[in-house]
Amino acid sequence: MNATSRRGSILIGVLWCLVILSVVVVGVLHTARIDLVLARHEGDVVQAHYLALAGIEKAKALLAQDARDRKRSARAHSSELQDSPANFRDVALGRGRFSVLRHAGPGSAGGWAHGVSDEEGRLNVNVAATNELLRLPGMTADAAAGIVDWRDADHAVTPGGAEADYYSSLSPPYVPRDGPFQSLRELLMVRGVAPAMLFGSERGVDRHSGGSGNPDLRTAGWEDVLTTVSAVRNVNAAGRDRVNVQTADEKTLGGVAGISPEIAKAIVARRGQNQFQSILDLLDVTPAPASGNVDVNALARGRGRGNAGNNANPGGPRLVDEDLLQRIADDITTVDDETLKGPINVNAAGVDVLACLPGIDRPLAQAIVNFRSSSGPIPNVAALLRVPGMNRQLLGPILPRITTRSETYRILAEGVVPGRETRRRIEAIVRIGTPDVTTLAYREDDL
Repeated sequence: MNATSRRGSILIGVLWCLVILSVVVVGVLHTARIDLVLARHEGDVVQAHYLALAGIEKAKALLAQDARDRKRSARAHSSELQDSPANFRDVALGRGRFSVLRHAGPGSAGGWAHGVSDEEGRLNVNVAATNELLRLPGMTADAAAGIVDWRDADHAVTPGGAEADYYSSLSPPYVPRDGPFQSLRELLMVRGVAPAMLFGSERGVDRHSGGSGNPDLRTAGWEDVLTTVSAVRNVNAAGRDRVNVQTADEKTLGGVAGISPEIAKAIVARRGQNQFQSILDLLDVTPAPASGNVDVNALARGRGRGNAGNNANPGGPRLVDEDLLQRIADDITTVDDETLKGPINVNAAGVDVLACLPGIDRPLAQAIVNFRSSSGPIPNVAALLRVPGMNRQLLGPILPRITTRSETYRILAEGVVPGRETRRRIEAIVRIGTPDVTTLAYREDDL
């Protein structure tokens, strides 16, 4: 091989080396670029996560302040934080922003509003009776029976329902909880419950977009109207314990503003014959008989449930009218329970939820919504007597199931980092006390 050939071979070898090195360098740079993009994305994800957390914390702080303000002013309900773009819409923080969202249904932009939602505005699946469950949109008799069997402690099968024998035959097998539902998604494990029942249909709506699509094309599911955690303390709007008219003595009853000594004495005499079925029975209270003139035989004949109209002096004038009852209703109770589980807040519930209550049809449920929209928040449960179409016979049976206050809230916060618009969502359910705020449930990412 002559010198020229050798030089050519060396040149070719050098060129091949350069090609190989170039490929290696390009590969390394490509890998480095991918790593850099992934690192930036991971950084954006972390920032978006903490932006969402900031939204949760801001909502908790505002809810706690709202609870303190309502307690000081003895207001039962405030809806200011249910729709508050000034507090919850695209709040700038660092290099990103956060929003707090809630499902608002048709009529709102994209089906979303900027605010929190009341859990007491929903039907508690752990408390609702079968007849209440059956009034839910899309509910079937088998699904309602399955829900009751899943949560009850016994092993008796409700017609159409299922107990351990059925669930153990599935693949893979599992057992029913035989206790309260811990989350709404647990409903998917119940015989007769399909995903479309819980989540609804999404015809044209992107639930995760926070605003795209046509909300009128969405069929709402139970996740918008059910809860597992609603509860309120048995106190008045000012946070003071209510007086139990079933057990309180005359002095304690007289401490309630509006209850005179005469009324207190009459209440004690009235319950000596019949326990109060609800605070509406106070409308039947008449003056107590003069001391020493009590007809013992009449008292004996009057005892028992179902004689709500019988009094120690049945012919006397009624001492409590509807106006007085509405003034004292928030200060009294007929139960000793410190916490009322699963009541429905008539100031926050929609028509679908209100119509689940016994005896309340959809027109009357709509009348309640219209009444609070035109007159402001309903101050106490007795004030429902002012709703067109409502009467004592309809209100009495639902009083144990309703309230005018909320203490449990659902917060859905979204953090956004600009550029690639990286988003993360966190949902928390919190109970607002004064001063404590307790987180009852927490979810993220799959929202």
